[in-house]
Amino acid sequence: MAKLNIKQGDEVFLHDGEVPFGSVQRHPPHDAKEIIIYVENAGEFLVPLSAVKAVHDGKVLLDKGKLHLELQEAIKHAHDREDASVSEREDDEFLEDKEE
Repeated sequence: MAKLNIKQGDEVFLHDGEVPFGSVQRHPPHDAKEIIIYVENAGEFLVPLSAVKAVHDGKVLLDKGKLHLELQEAIKHAHDREDASVSEREDDEFLEDKEE
């Protein structure tokens, strides 16, 4: 496998153009076979380098089919909390407007 230029802090995606679901937590050593990523609302996961489709512009794109099911589930729910908080905040603002 060619040397991948993965850096700590790179954002992690399944598809280019989507919202990132996490970031690279640790810079992989030269002979690494996996990276550690942080998935929003789920924590850290080990990802085999064989699951990395591409690396460019501070982005790491992963092949969903090569990821463990637990990680796939975490990715699916990475933005659940922020979506709920936005809805709750909008509801609160709506209620405040009604009271005035």
